[in-house]
Amino acid sequence: MNLDLDLNNLDFNNIGSWPAAARAIVVALLCGTLLFLGYYLDISDQLLTLEQAEAKEITLKAEFEKKQAKAANLEAYKEQMEEMEHTFGTLLQQLPGKTEVAEVLVDVSHVGIQTGLEFELFKPAAEIPKEFYAELPIQLRVIGTAHEFGNFVSGIAALPRIVTLHDLTITHKAKSKDDNKRGQLTMSATAKTYRYLDEDEKSASNTRKRKGR
Repeated sequence: MNLDLDLNNLDFNNIGSWPAAARAIVVALLCGTLLFLGYYLDISDQLLTLEQAEAKEITLKAEFEKKQAKAANLEAYKEQMEEMEHTFGTLLQQLPGKTEVAEVLVDVSHVGIQTGLEFELFKPAAEIPKEFYAELPIQLRVIGTAHEFGNFVSGIAALPRIVTLHDLTITHKAKSKDDNKRGQLTMSATAKTYRYLDEDEKSASNTRKRKGR
């Protein structure tokens, strides 16, 4: 069969007169073209939409699992918050009020005397306002033995109010003619006690911080 000759003999104005094989080829080409156009115009858009929906589903599942985990631990979080609030309240109770600071200073001095220390310096400095409390540094310099220093630190830690010791330095005490004791040391430190600020003081402290920026 001569394909070129057959194509030349086909009448494109009268397709119905074509041989069955030629008509079948034309129909197949038309169906293939329609299927391709249908896929390109409709199915490809649907597949893209499906891919986007699947990606969104993965994101939503991850968010759901994250929120579900938080919801499952909500009661544990509440218990932790209650415990933290209780602990915070207990610590606040250990901060002296404005009228109790003098008593704390007396307590620190009393602990030193009870443990056998000799005070060379006991100098409270100006208060340092913080966010919700004020810090009161006390410069200390005492004379005694290492054992007495240990008892002093233990006594400070046992006070009902919070007092902390910072910048401790211990040196040998310079000997003098009137020094009858052996093993004497000098300890310098900064003791800090803390006072809770009332609402007016907190407002004033915040105002000073804003002005200082």
